Amino acid sequence: MKTLQGVYSAANGHWVGNGFPVRTLFNYDRMGAEHISPFLMLDYAAPFDFSAGGGQRGVGQHPHRGFETVTLVCQGELEHRDSTGSGGLIGEGDVQWMTAGAGIVHEEFHSRDFTERGGTMEMVQLWVNLPARHKSAPANYQTLLADSIPEVILPDGAGRVRVVAGHYEGQRGPARTFTDLNVWDLRLSTGADTQLAVPVGHTTLLVVLSGTVMVNGESLVRGPSVALHGREGDMLRLQANNEAKLLLLSGEPIDEPVVGHGPFVMNSVEEIQHAFTDFQQGKYGALKG
Repeated sequence: MKTLQGVYSAANGHWVGNGFPVRTLFNYDRMGAEHISPFLMLDYAAPFDFSAGGGQRGVGQHPHRGFETVTLVCQGELEHRDSTGSGGLIGEGDVQWMTAGAGIVHEEFHSRDFTERGGTMEMVQLWVNLPARHKSAPANYQTLLADSIPEVILPDGAGRVRVVAGHYEGQRGPARTFTDLNVWDLRLSTGADTQLAVPVGHTTLLVVLSGTVMVNGESLVRGPSVALHGREGDMLRLQANNEAKLLLLSGEPIDEPVVGHGPFVMNSVEEIQHAFTDFQQGKYGALKG
């Protein structure tokens, strides 16, 4: 079994733009980049009801460099545009995987249809680091629609696993990644008792978005919170007291310095300075229209 090293939560939330009331469940400043590598941060926007009309809410144009953002929509619908010319809509069960790489400018808003009708928005945004050799990769955008994400049904009616990235029980996720990692979207049924095989040597983070889960028969984790596990061992036992919504993140650590400032994550202060300069000089491109 993988050993539980700590459980973390965020007592206070904050708004990202005017469209996403989030809690940062983990980040590299708080927990130490070396402990959670290759992951950097996770924001959870718990279910929030928006009234109809009132103008599109979200986050306007802003840059990123040196890592990837992964946005999973649980409820609602988002609209994305970026300086590569990519864009589109993602709704319930869909995922967007954006590689900032050498630099990108993008914006994210509630879709026009969602804005007009109102409704519940719930989403997750994960930041995944890039190794130094890939921090200058061309910016890229992957739309992963729900019907392209394979689903594995757990034994004895325990629930299901959607494989967004990596692989589980012979199913491989559609996301293209730069390092060896897994992003699994889990739902557990009330009374579920199941075991998940996780690679030895991987950083492993169990993100409990909602519900209550007993981990390895000894630690109760209530959502929203994240449980960090050691890299030894190859198994997690999960028992759900009620219906639970989780993410299982595991990945091969990147053994490199992490220096971040705002929307840029590089390997040195000098690289951060260059990232700012390149953005100011317009080298990340611009949104059209």
